[in-house]
Amino acid sequence: MELAQVKGTQYHLDLEKQHGAHDYHPLPVVLAKGKGVFLWDVEGKKYYDFLSAYSAVNQGHCHPEIIQSLKDQAETLTLTSRAFHNNRLGEYMQYATEYFGFERLLPMNTGAEGVETAIKITRKWGYTIKGIPEDQAQIIVCNNNFHGRTTTIISFSSDPGSKNHFGPHTQGFLHIPYNDLSALKKALESNPNVVGFLVEPIQGEAGVYTPDDDFIRGARALCTANNVLLMADEIQTGIGRTGSLLAVCGNCSCEGACEKQSETYTRPDLLILGKALSGGAYPVSAVLCDSEIMDVIQPGQHGSTFGGNPLGVTIAKTALEVIQKEKLTQNARQLGKQFRKAMNAYIQKSSIVTLVRGKGLLNAIVINDSPDSDTAWNICLRLRDNGLLAKPTHGNIIRFAPPLVMTESQLDDCIGIITRTLQEFE
Repeated sequence: MELAQVKGTQYHLDLEKQHGAHDYHPLPVVLAKGKGVFLWDVEGKKYYDFLSAYSAVNQGHCHPEIIQSLKDQAETLTLTSRAFHNNRLGEYMQYATEYFGFERLLPMNTGAEGVETAIKITRKWGYTIKGIPEDQAQIIVCNNNFHGRTTTIISFSSDPGSKNHFGPHTQGFLHIPYNDLSALKKALESNPNVVGFLVEPIQGEAGVYTPDDDFIRGARALCTANNVLLMADEIQTGIGRTGSLLAVCGNCSCEGACEKQSETYTRPDLLILGKALSGGAYPVSAVLCDSEIMDVIQPGQHGSTFGGNPLGVTIAKTALEVIQKEKLTQNARQLGKQFRKAMNAYIQKSSIVTLVRGKGLLNAIVINDSPDSDTAWNICLRLRDNGLLAKPTHGNIIRFAPPLVMTESQLDDCIGIITRTLQEFE
């Protein structure tokens, strides 16, 4: 890669350390360019991307169609606020609601904003439709969840680092173990003021914790029986990542738009999307639901200056078109099987890896060491040296989530890098 007057890695690391908040612990690599499944650092070294910006770039870095739509719209109109209509928002709303099978869409920007929006909609539905006494609404959440880092969201986090010393914390949340239908049933039946169940179909940040096949279906049945809204946070798992358009689709062979007739499809009442909704080119999130739920929000009660702006929604529509046109959902399903088969074969003779789990191209390996150890971190440093970028989570778990545009031969190359690197730690 040609870069004029290249300034090295340490120069940029020092600048961030001196002038930035120390709110992240990134892998020490400074990236300057991305294309498809590849990234390049400031010194020109090339890497496979196996994180995809936490699944924000499912369509690959700098996808030409997405970038072209960004350029075209940026030269025309970027922002009007919602004080006025714009000629892109309605078309995007129609396209996205039909794509995912819902009647209404409320546009926001970040994933955390999407979760906050869903909480507000659900609470107001509880008060105005279900008849819960004012300020008594309860939302059930799962232990080890990750839904963002706003003050309300951290109030029901299990992570001390995200939560401690940021109180007072917001009330109104009940915790149950993840993947535990009996606990959900008990919480629903013993708390008449429950209005919603907020859940990740796969807990990504917790280490790609994949629940039993009947967990989401069972949660749907329990929520329906108790007149409670099922709120699916698909910010990381949605839009093709798990080998289905949505993780709540189960194992259906969707070809882009969701096959609502599929026997494995579990329809949530509220669907929360973000990240890959824009292909990583712009912050775009959304909450989708049907009219009887969405209509509890009236003018002035929720919104965002940038939510639904013409630039963002144009990019998002193109990003969804790319998923369908290039059959990236199907590619993720096939390559995920290929990856897990290879890793399971490696595990049979490994002392350093105990487990691989996941769906589609959202996978993780569990390292045979304490979560307090630095083994997984050191493996990721060696992977970086060998040309592949990944990141640990929860200490001894390494998440692997490449862009969905990856080919079989590229994945084989990456599997080789991963297994050769792991062998250095056996």
